[in-house]
Amino acid sequence: MDAFLFLILFSSTLLSINASEDTCTMMQCGDGAPKIQFPFQVKGLQLQHCGHPGFELVCKDNTTFIPFPSYNGDLVVKSISYHTKSLSLLDPKNCVHEVFLNLNLSLTPFHYYHVLKNYTYLNCSSRLISSSFSEIPCLSGSKYHVYTVEPSLALPNSCRPVKTVAIPFQYSPYLADNSFGLGLSWDLPGSEDCEANGSHCGLKDKTGCFNLAHDIVFSIGIFIFAMVVATVTIIRIYHSKKIHCQDEEKYSAVVEKLGDYNQIVKPSK
Repeated sequence: MDAFLFLILFSSTLLSINASEDTCTMMQCGDGAPKIQFPFQVKGLQLQHCGHPGFELVCKDNTTFIPFPSYNGDLVVKSISYHTKSLSLLDPKNCVHEVFLNLNLSLTPFHYYHVLKNYTYLNCSSRLISSSFSEIPCLSGSKYHVYTVEPSLALPNSCRPVKTVAIPFQYSPYLADNSFGLGLSWDLPGSEDCEANGSHCGLKDKTGCFNLAHDIVFSIGIFIFAMVVATVTIIRIYHSKKIHCQDEEKYSAVVEKLGDYNQIVKPSK
């Protein structure tokens, strides 16, 4: 009975572990949306061990978003390449330069995918004609104009510098939907093999990940071993009880015979 109880409890534990790990399978926020797998995880829909800290994604209206603490708003994830460890993002407000101005990637596991170059943002009271100054319409207004310029150029009197940042301005491609996007990349030591084989993986410790298929095979092996041990234990217990019963029967028979013998040889008074 104890062996059966152990087997049931052990089986339940394995099923719970496998069910928990199975939540780390690949997901999508909608049809045509990027495939989400380790090191990314869907916040609120998957367990924390399914992804690495800092790689949380959010599903809203069948669209994939990635939040950044330093930026006021989530960015749309257009695509994810696990081979090149890169992702293409879009600003829902269609103003990627606002992202460049406010996004601080030093607090994240990401960095810009394309080559960076320093640019200075200018706030000008009048429109500039020179081709050396690129106006940013989404940041400009009716009474002021925002431009980007290389820091080495002299500033016009009607302009004041706002901020100089390193951005992939010349290298960010125009995506298929004609939105000016930006690409990010990541480096995560210890996850190369897990990501390369395309398996369903998750966070095991600070430097590695578990492989769901491998863990299931390992769990099945332990389960079979436990069943064999339990079966052998039950057989031994049954055999031991059977021998004990046979010994008791033999003892009872001997006692009974001795009783009969005593009655025969007992002298009459």
